[in-house]
Amino acid sequence: MTDHTPQLHRYALGHGTVAFSTTRHGGHGTGRYASFNINPYCGDADEAIAANRHDLCRLLDIDESHLVMPHQTHGIESRIIGSEFLSLPAAVRTMILNGVDAVMTQQTGLCIGVSTADCIPLLIHDESHHAVCAVHAGWRGTVASIALKAVHDMRAAFGSQPADLHVVIGPGISRECFEVGDEVYEAFAQAGFNMEAISERRDKWHIDLPLCNKLTLEAAGVPSDHITMSGICTYTSSGDFFSARHDGAESGRIYNGIMLTQ
Repeated sequence: MTDHTPQLHRYALGHGTVAFSTTRHGGHGTGRYASFNINPYCGDADEAIAANRHDLCRLLDIDESHLVMPHQTHGIESRIIGSEFLSLPAAVRTMILNGVDAVMTQQTGLCIGVSTADCIPLLIHDESHHAVCAVHAGWRGTVASIALKAVHDMRAAFGSQPADLHVVIGPGISRECFEVGDEVYEAFAQAGFNMEAISERRDKWHIDLPLCNKLTLEAAGVPSDHITMSGICTYTSSGDFFSARHDGAESGRIYNGIMLTQ
């Protein structure tokens, strides 16, 4: 009998948290969605998504209404997910999460997360203020310093101090595999990034998105030793993690989740 239990890549992100990225192992998907995807915006079959959501929530020991995933648009909009969110109708919850690329909460037992398939996920924990945040940083969000905005938004919402934050930079495309055109290179240069540190020229430009986000977090005041790099390239590890550049845009997505457990 096939075991559909989702296999998670877990992170140690401080006392009282569960933090993880889903892998392609376990689950019910087929083809480019094989085999674990819970994102409803990438063309996967509804029944596979529903089964995968059910299995993930069972593994996390939460109700399915406590699994939060925004509809991302490569912007820098964030949402605070409070206790009242759970009492709203499903359609209203979906509307609130539309066009959102970062979610944060202080609610125990509420798993918040973002979807990626080469973009960079950031999972943030503030133990001092009992708060967590999940951030989707594609190249556009990285250029727009969504990591910096998330730090500022956590301070405004919860009183979080950058020096108290601990961050995981999860699986995403590596510098070696992230080949870009001159217009993308110029966007990073105009945003003030240290281009010598984050890029190199081969046949085309290559940019280090994980490093860009690490440098942005450090500039925001997060200590370097509080930032953990997963070191996983989604493109070269496409057998274990979804990669849109490897498999195409109509493929599954990694769910990068974080939850306060106490």
